Amino acid sequence: MSVEIKVPVLPESVADAGVATWHVSVGQSVSRDENLVDIETDKVVLEVPSPVDGVIVEIREEEGATVLGEQVIAIIKEGAVAGQEVSKEEAAPAPAAEAAPAEEESSDALSPSVRRLLSEHNLNSDNIKGTGVGGRLTKEDVEKHIQSAGAAAPVAAAPALGARDQKRVPMTRLRKTIANRLLQATNETAMLTTFNEINMKPIMDLRKQYKDVFEERHGCRLGFMSFYVKAVTEALKRFPEINASIDGDDIVYHNFFDVSIAVSTPRGLVTPVLRDTDQMSMADIEKKIRELAIKGRDGKLSVDEMTGGNFTVTNGGVFGSLISTPIINLPQSAILGMHKIQDRPMAVDGKVEILPMMYLALSYDHRIVDGKGSVGFLVTIKELLEDPTRLLLDV
Repeated sequence: MSVEIKVPVLPESVADAGVATWHVSVGQSVSRDENLVDIETDKVVLEVPSPVDGVIVEIREEEGATVLGEQVIAIIKEGAVAGQEVSKEEAAPAPAAEAAPAEEESSDALSPSVRRLLSEHNLNSDNIKGTGVGGRLTKEDVEKHIQSAGAAAPVAAAPALGARDQKRVPMTRLRKTIANRLLQATNETAMLTTFNEINMKPIMDLRKQYKDVFEERHGCRLGFMSFYVKAVTEALKRFPEINASIDGDDIVYHNFFDVSIAVSTPRGLVTPVLRDTDQMSMADIEKKIRELAIKGRDGKLSVDEMTGGNFTVTNGGVFGSLISTPIINLPQSAILGMHKIQDRPMAVDGKVEILPMMYLALSYDHRIVDGKGSVGFLVTIKELLEDPTRLLLDV
């Protein structure tokens, strides 16, 4: 029995998607629930698992192709065994182009990833021995051939003076979406950034004192982000215009606190959401941030986890950034940038002390947030983080 593999149902806000990476090739055996292909939308990457055990007999859409929700992209012969000959009628439940004879290894029998490698390195598949089912060429075969050829090749002469190479790579859908949204935020908002700095010694001392007990009781590390999110939530309560957004000629004030956290992934920066942070403990925040970061790294964030958010916190300090001007995450009205903690000489009570300092940057939409509110919000963050007991006492 032939089983159609379809693109998952896409959210209403997503018109189409792209085929990102095939993890299987024609003729390969697959197991039920094995990930066959990654489908990339403007927001997330969706995995398409195999519904049955069987063999891939047709891949209809190659990597890079644009596809729609529920579109058929591959066919599996249920219960088939790799190497078993499958008739054309069995292979395709719907009329399709005639396949090449089973005994002939044509380029159509190669997986999209193999064809791409061959094209990039200008290789002929006939010159590479396949180790896959029935002698089929696999991606690993091509990679090994490239590595062995590189090792065996003599040292090439230095390129001619002035010779320069370049590589052109199409943007992924996620990268294009990020680029468009950043440009939109720059063009459509009256964006301004204000700065302040924080003495991080009180929080660092508190973490040092309680980190072992915290981890033992809650099963997670006590990081800085839980302090940041708690301080942001309290400041949002005091400055509701920063927890608001513009919709046409209206200002929408949100009476809940959903904070987006910027997470770096292999495919780009994404902003999953912590919902109802006013009801979360510091342990809840640490656990949820870790969960979202792992999902982001593995490409498993859901559309729901990426949707919404009234304010964004981004921490460039983990990459060594000393100071920056973050760009607003539309339709939000502001974003807070945290940075690298660095020892600096500071004047304290007429004396110079070396303290661990961190710059804060608040970018905000001046159409909705005035200078007084932005500075007051940032000063509130500073006061709460420099005296973290105020977070517990709500003062």
